[in-house]
Amino acid sequence: MQKLIPVIARLLLAQIFLVAIVIQLSIFMNNPTGYEDFRAFLGMHGLPGIFAPLMVAVQLLGGLALAFGFRTRLTAWVMAGYATFIGVALHLNEPVIFMQYVAIAGGLLALSALAPMAYSLDQLQKK
Repeated sequence: MQKLIPVIARLLLAQIFLVAIVIQLSIFMNNPTGYEDFRAFLGMHGLPGIFAPLMVAVQLLGGLALAFGFRTRLTAWVMAGYATFIGVALHLNEPVIFMQYVAIAGGLLALSALAPMAYSLDQLQKK
């Protein structure tokens, strides 16, 4: 059971990013102005348009890397930074949402201390 707890934690943290990006991509595909609306939303928060594709890539690739346990320690650090950035850049004026992003970052940092773990690509590469 001790081996499974970090794996479950890794998968739960990964699903936050993967579900969010699936929803975001669905909005882009089903709404002709979805991507431009997203870029405009980012612009309202002072972020240039280049952040839109970067955010999509970070969520998708980071979420998949966490789910499969690929370079888990590095990925957890990157995603913790990303979660903190999103909290500050987009949700600083919404205290509850901001604190949720800070908590996600904390969980990711804790996960980085556990890597490599069972049932991961990291463990397979270690052998």
